[in-house]
Amino acid sequence: MADTSTAAARTIRLVITRRDNPDGNSYKEEFEIPYRPNMNVIGALMEIQRNPKNAKGDTTTPVCWESNCLEEVCGACSMVINGKPRQACTALVDKLEQPIRLEPMSTFPVMRDLVIDRQRMFNALKRVKAWIPIDGTYDLGPGPRMAETKRQWAYELSKCMTCGVCLEACPNVNDRTSFIGPAALSQVRLFNAHPTGEMNKDERLETLMEDGGIEGCGNSQNCVRSCPKGIPLTTSIAAINADTTKHLFKKWLGQ
Repeated sequence: MADTSTAAARTIRLVITRRDNPDGNSYKEEFEIPYRPNMNVIGALMEIQRNPKNAKGDTTTPVCWESNCLEEVCGACSMVINGKPRQACTALVDKLEQPIRLEPMSTFPVMRDLVIDRQRMFNALKRVKAWIPIDGTYDLGPGPRMAETKRQWAYELSKCMTCGVCLEACPNVNDRTSFIGPAALSQVRLFNAHPTGEMNKDERLETLMEDGGIEGCGNSQNCVRSCPKGIPLTTSIAAINADTTKHLFKKWLGQ
């Protein structure tokens, strides 16, 4: 019984970087909420939403954030937690130093509070044609099979949830460069390896040889260390670098 009362008496302190609108200035607001065992950051934000009062006791607006699956699958709840970009749904309060500092990812435009616009990532996927081109609206039957060894590592690349964490961690992705980012580079490797997707392999490689492509990578390797799904991003970047080099030599030789 003593353990229960002790847990009830505990509180969690959060310092959240907020912004009222895309053009507004950011400011910090501190909150104190009741502690619950096994609470994640999303649970803490929901507690603030239920009772939107800051640590001073003043009524404030509920904090805005994005979330969907709560299973580290959708990638929507990406934010900077105690200085590190990660998913809020898997960030457990018990494992975080307090006060817990929440900030929006700075690589993307901030819409409000912790809500960001990840459009640059989706534009990058469009740019490299990160899909399997299949004509027709009717059933074309089963496609060509992949070798099991290729399928295994391709599956790892397919786990990308476009969360944006790798772009936030990458020092080469910012408003001063046009670098496409590690996520799109890895997706090019995935779709170039597909038996049907490889029909557009040269087109994707040509895109990555343009401004903002593979040459923008500085090999900091922050992306692979921060990826929530453990995707081998640096391995993909190395493979794509080799592929673009081979493609360039073939063009020089006129093949």
